[in-house]
Amino acid sequence: MDVRVLRYFLAIAQEQNISRAARLLHISQPALSRQIADLETSLGTQLFIRGKRQIQLTQDGYYLLERAQEIVNLVDKTTYNLQKQDIVSGTLDIGAGESIAVQCVMDTVHDIIHKYPEIQVNFNSGDHTVIESALDSGILEFGIIMGHHELGNYHTLSLPESNRWGILMRQDEQLASKQTIQSRDLLGRPLIASRQIKHHRDFKKWSQGLYDQYNFIGSYNLIFNASLLVKTGACMALTYEHLVDISPDSELTFRPLSPELTDPNTLIWSKKRTLPEVDQLFLKTLKEKIGE
Repeated sequence: MDVRVLRYFLAIAQEQNISRAARLLHISQPALSRQIADLETSLGTQLFIRGKRQIQLTQDGYYLLERAQEIVNLVDKTTYNLQKQDIVSGTLDIGAGESIAVQCVMDTVHDIIHKYPEIQVNFNSGDHTVIESALDSGILEFGIIMGHHELGNYHTLSLPESNRWGILMRQDEQLASKQTIQSRDLLGRPLIASRQIKHHRDFKKWSQGLYDQYNFIGSYNLIFNASLLVKTGACMALTYEHLVDISPDSELTFRPLSPELTDPNTLIWSKKRTLPEVDQLFLKTLKEKIGE
């Protein structure tokens, strides 16, 4: 599979029109059509549904779109990192869940790009399964994992901050009168939680056997949209502290769990690959900042 042809495929998928894609790529339309037809033949599947004015991706086309973006990005990154540079440059690719505890990483990135303005940074949000998959495929160099997980395939660095669990709710919610939330307080309350909470052994232990009685009405990947649902009064959210605005104007408030329940944060990177120069610089700077 030729990377050049994958770039052609991506251009067509973006433009949804072969003529516009051909102009963008500075090649003739017949030549572009032939390249894509040859790609479909070699793969043994149809990638596009061709209309008079617009073309659409098939199911296999959508699958290739996701993979082609990963392949092209990885090729571009590898090429860039191997090129000899007179100045320190490159791209930091970091994946993380949502946590205020990653602030030390952001402070490190700030120091690096302030000193070396040619360095760029890409952040990817996701849970530990998404991050580990991206690390294994080489899309990411670093990931920040929240909670306790088996990390034997990775180098690890514990970050200094932890995440405190609690309940996000409307300020006029009855439970907002309490300073902390205990396990029995959640009985009969509609809750929304991250998709990983059902595998969180410490939370199940915290619930003192009440977990199966909790009314989980749904799950979220990122807390912002869930917080909008909480604002409507439809539910409360089980989440980390400091992720949502709880100022007086926000209508929301946060109460920590009692007994306190926290998750650690761990920076991980693959044992199978040598880090490029810019990533070694990041790791060295972060370790120094943590040491301070």
